Amino acid sequence: QVQLVESGGGLVQAGGSLRLSCAASGSIRNYKNMGWYRQAPGKQREFVATITMTGFTTYLESVKGRFTISRDNAKNTVDLQMDNLEAEDTAVYYCNAYNRKWYWGQGTQVTVSS
Repeated sequence: QVQLVESGGGLVQAGGSLRLSCAASGSIRNYKNMGWYRQAPGKQREFVATITMTGFTTYLESVKGRFTISRDNAKNTVDLQMDNLEAEDTAVYYCNAYNRKWYWGQGTQVTVSS
């Protein structure tokens, strides 16, 4: 099975930016969708963004225009550029790979202070 390792999380002030990266073992071309999910304290894990093999992207409404998901099939990485961060974005962010089954990374903490 694929192993996913997230990096890039940290503490940032509201209005700032962070870039998360997900490094996958093996080829991400094996997965129909790659994406990012997050889980805030006291809340369920929620969808943030996905990107298909052909580059079609989908976003959570509250992050549209602020977050950008991208993939590099040669490097087997999926990134999430987060701009204009808000306190509500504070959560543990998880990388996801999907192809009939769901695979998850260990998560990386993003904390936005205001």
